[in-house]
Amino acid sequence: MKRGNIAIAGAGLCGTLMAIRLAEYGYQVDLYERRPDLRKTDISAGRSINLALSDRGLNALDMIGLKAKVSEEIIPMHGRMIHPSDGENAMYSYSGRPGQYINSVSRGGLNMTLLDKAEQSDNINLLFEANVRSVDIKASTLTVIINGEEKTKTYDVIFGSDGAGSAVRRTLQAQSSRLRFDFQQKWLSTGYKELHIPPTTEGGWKIEKHALHIWPRNGHMMIALPNLDGSFTLTMFTPFEGPVGMDRLVTDELITEFMQENFADATIHIPDLLEQFHANPTASLGTIKCYPWAYNRTVLLGDSAHAIVPFYGQGMNCALEDCVVLDQLILEHNHDWDKILPAYQEQRKIDADAIADLAEDNFYEMRDATADPVFNVKRLIELRLEAELEYYSKYSLVTFRADVPYHIAMKQGRLQNKILYDIAKKTEDPTTVELIPILHKINEYVKEHM
Repeated sequence: MKRGNIAIAGAGLCGTLMAIRLAEYGYQVDLYERRPDLRKTDISAGRSINLALSDRGLNALDMIGLKAKVSEEIIPMHGRMIHPSDGENAMYSYSGRPGQYINSVSRGGLNMTLLDKAEQSDNINLLFEANVRSVDIKASTLTVIINGEEKTKTYDVIFGSDGAGSAVRRTLQAQSSRLRFDFQQKWLSTGYKELHIPPTTEGGWKIEKHALHIWPRNGHMMIALPNLDGSFTLTMFTPFEGPVGMDRLVTDELITEFMQENFADATIHIPDLLEQFHANPTASLGTIKCYPWAYNRTVLLGDSAHAIVPFYGQGMNCALEDCVVLDQLILEHNHDWDKILPAYQEQRKIDADAIADLAEDNFYEMRDATADPVFNVKRLIELRLEAELEYYSKYSLVTFRADVPYHIAMKQGRLQNKILYDIAKKTEDPTTVELIPILHKINEYVKEHM
């Protein structure tokens, strides 16, 4: 049954998944992408080639029947491997429950899988190298330029899923006074640069495969995620300014000195470090919050509405969960878009703001707290609570409980942490503390303040 015409600007992960789901309901979908088809052209330069996929994202993939296929192409990461500046490396599980972990997935590979499925649908028209020029939000028309030709078409719904620099969002921003459109972009003072550890000559992994590696270094940090070919993608985070800031790392001597001083046990695995450092771009990290997301029949989705920094591993998962929320509302309101879109933005905005705040908090946790003995005592107590009693840490609530909205996970997790930090400061051996009194104290505090 044909239900109507939909336009989606942006054929990334979120936009393509939404197109597939809408096509399954019988909508005719035009899926516009300003870049070339990534299945035919390498366009990944400067972007992470892998991402952390967890339960919320897997839940969205399951909605369109791709969870099993994607699960064959991921690498489980059971915990954080902390590389201290001195002392032994330490592995901290993501959960005290067996079978709960996050996964390293290829961004490009996942996008290709989604595009392949979209291409199989008679209801989806894939249009690459299509630049969105404008949206008439009153008339619900979209104007794009394809092959130098400008085309305008009317749609029942127009989705802006075209990323943090969304052209659709700019249409709303341009009418900010009339729409009362709020927009906030907040930059971290830290930039990032991607590096790469090649596989062994036998095609294996040079460091622990099933871990997300973190090198916390007094204001600097590096993380590494494994790839299927035996390599690792490393991302180095360093303030732009300062005596050893990113802006000063321009000569071979300064780069070598900085990397040896901070990340020596990683750089021994990068034979072409200087070549990579000079060739790979330095990029910025920011958070975007805006509102409203929907006006008439035009709506923002994913990073277009809520771009976040990557430190909770939830950017992709959050964007994909937008599609799950919309799907639930489509069924609840029986395809009445005049009810679906207001309900979507009202329900989802509070959760998007929450995970944005948590992601920024987690930057400081990963960079600084993972090297703090008190933090690690707290984490070991949490893991015991999860393994032995009915308890979910803040991280687990966010990452492994798709049934718990982000804003609830944030509030509950912060309350739990307040009690646990007080206990950890007074604990010498986290393996011997009595857990039941701790859990009782946490539950009482949470109940009182939620």
